[in-house]
Amino acid sequence: MKSFEHKIRVEYHHTDQMGVVHHSNYVKFFEAARTEWLRAIGLTYAEMERRGVMMPIVEVNVKYKHPALYDELITVRAIVDEMPMARMTFRYEITGEDGREVATGSTTLGFIDRETRRPQRAPKWLLEVLERV
Repeated sequence: MKSFEHKIRVEYHHTDQMGVVHHSNYVKFFEAARTEWLRAIGLTYAEMERRGVMMPIVEVNVKYKHPALYDELITVRAIVDEMPMARMTFRYEITGEDGREVATGSTTLGFIDRETRRPQRAPKWLLEVLERV
């Protein structure tokens, strides 16, 4: 449906002693791409929260294919395949500078009311923004 590419330079603090990106950082890379995807369509998490909506992560999946290395420029592609209802799922594809597939994964986020912290459906204004993208 909709995708966005975000480039990240692998920094020293992302890596282990072998110069390989530590597995925990892939979730952070997903978050960076997801945040920039929202910004690219005209939204930020701060704006969504001002409108009373929060989006906690309810599921994360990562499949590691090849290591990303220190100082490498990786591309994180965030993809939304379907319109959200009560949840919104992002797929991710991470590639290295040489085009190799580094990792794939997904995150599923729920929608909750900022005040009550109770689940809710995707707000109409968000669906309208997504339809225009």
